[in-house]
Amino acid sequence: MTTGCRTTTVFLTVLCGLLLTILGLTERWPPWAWPVLAVVLGAAPAAAFRIAARRRGPTRITFEEQLTAAPVERREHHVSRIALPSHWPDYDFLISATVRWYPFDTSDDDPVLNPAGLAVEAVLDRARGITEWREPGRVSLVQHELSGALSRMRPDSTGHLQAMAENVTLTLHEHDQERLDRLAGVRKDKAVWEHQRKYEQSKRKYLGEDVLKDTGSAVVWWLAKNDDHVEKTVADLGLLARLASAANDTDVPDRLRDLIPGQRGDAEFRELLEGRSAPFEAPPTAADLLADGLNALDFPDGDPRRAILAKQMAEVIRTQDQHETADEVLSRFGPQATFTPDATDPAPDSPDGGAGTTFTARPREENDDR
Repeated sequence: MTTGCRTTTVFLTVLCGLLLTILGLTERWPPWAWPVLAVVLGAAPAAAFRIAARRRGPTRITFEEQLTAAPVERREHHVSRIALPSHWPDYDFLISATVRWYPFDTSDDDPVLNPAGLAVEAVLDRARGITEWREPGRVSLVQHELSGALSRMRPDSTGHLQAMAENVTLTLHEHDQERLDRLAGVRKDKAVWEHQRKYEQSKRKYLGEDVLKDTGSAVVWWLAKNDDHVEKTVADLGLLARLASAANDTDVPDRLRDLIPGQRGDAEFRELLEGRSAPFEAPPTAADLLADGLNALDFPDGDPRRAILAKQMAEVIRTQDQHETADEVLSRFGPQATFTPDATDPAPDSPDGGAGTTFTARPREENDDR
């Protein structure tokens, strides 16, 4: 019993004696009761000290013995950035934790010289069994999973101790984390591109196989988009017909060609051939334009100068490699020869008006004096 316990026992004994004395005086105890009370109060502390000594045992540890006692074994060890495999090759997790253990009772012939090594090995084996099936991209999730799995004491493979880990942190190498971030960005961009491509394919399929399948489908689709403008849909029939034909790489149907602005349908051409429609006006040719020019210069039909001018114009046209046009001019205005009168040109007021003039062919250089 310590000194404090002894002082408390004596104090309680004195207090009980005072209370019993007051009680005896109040109740008027007989004279023989006072000696008995004194004996009881004196024997009570001695009995308490003896009981405490029996519980403590016969061995007494002195203060000097307490100073020379063996230190309590430290049962924790900190590990930092230990590599553990992940589900992806060459991408390792780095674990840091505080390993704690509790040794079992072992016999003297099988001592454990490094229990910290056994505890760390047991904890790492348990952690490896989890990380090797986890992807490195979920490092924070795997860290919490390891914190829960390693938080319980479990025996090691040798049976010498139980081990656990706390303050678990899990990271990756900086270069690996950068690569994973780039890969994640590429996957996201690819996913966006795939969605865009599928959207475009779906849109093309919708337009090609549904909307622009034929002119009727195009008209219905356009009418649905412009339900308040029926006149606009009617006005756009020709455009829709051409659009549907272009989408299917086919010609516009004959029954719809009349709806195309600026074009004639086959029915109109048939009427033209049968003489039931106004004649089709072809664009003027070079010979037509030359004839108009000669008429404007007051060279009427039958004037011999028309042939001369036409021949010279044909030679100019031929220098532009437009031989067909030159031949057309020559055939339109006279023989393919140069105009050369055998006699002096008659005066404009000649009675025959030049009707008796003859033409011969000669090389062009002989007409240079004209």
